[in-house]
Amino acid sequence: MTDPVLSLKDATLSLQGNAGLVQILHGITLDVQKGETVGLVGPSGSGKSSLLMLMGGLERASAGQVRALGHDLSAMNEDQLAALRRDHFGVVFQSFHLIPTMTALENVAAPLELAGQSDAFTRAAQELASVGLEQRADHYPSQLSGGEQQRVALARAAAPRPDIMLADEPTGNLDSKTGAAIIDLLFDLSAREDATLVMVTHSPELAARCDRVVELVDGRLAEAQKVPA
Repeated sequence: MTDPVLSLKDATLSLQGNAGLVQILHGITLDVQKGETVGLVGPSGSGKSSLLMLMGGLERASAGQVRALGHDLSAMNEDQLAALRRDHFGVVFQSFHLIPTMTALENVAAPLELAGQSDAFTRAAQELASVGLEQRADHYPSQLSGGEQQRVALARAAAPRPDIMLADEPTGNLDSKTGAAIIDLLFDLSAREDATLVMVTHSPELAARCDRVVELVDGRLAEAQKVPA
């Protein structure tokens, strides 16, 4: 078996709260392989989003090790982490995080321009077409529905052709029909790029679409489950 694209060994996360230091994650050991789809499930407050943030280098482990694509994230500075995310990660949040003063096309092109891609706008247009928004490229976020904004966010995440896609409750602000369409697009984009997908979800039905389900309870891993074929 090849080396995992994501690897956590005894990773813990403690954050300072109003009442003192709060232990969020306890000794997480987990490997995720290239092209694998993983659903992170568990009760609210169990640490799912925090684990996703560790994987993307958006939070630093308090102890233990987190590696992504062979890089030890704890040994990297903020600029190095930002470059790694820019070049190899696509991240989709429950909130769309679009830049309100940019059109849909400009929002998708922005990370490509930051990466120095000369064909940023051509690729951005292609990604918008892949999520069915080629006719909305010149619209601003305020002119788009919630489902359309999340489609733009998906196109932006997929545009750099990432190795790893992280999704944190990507349908949380959408109705069930729109959410189902977004999830279909997310899995399609992951399959198209052979990208590893790790997704936080409260939906058992959605988690069941993944290759593997990983449950968190009180910041600890429950036994990982292989989804039946």
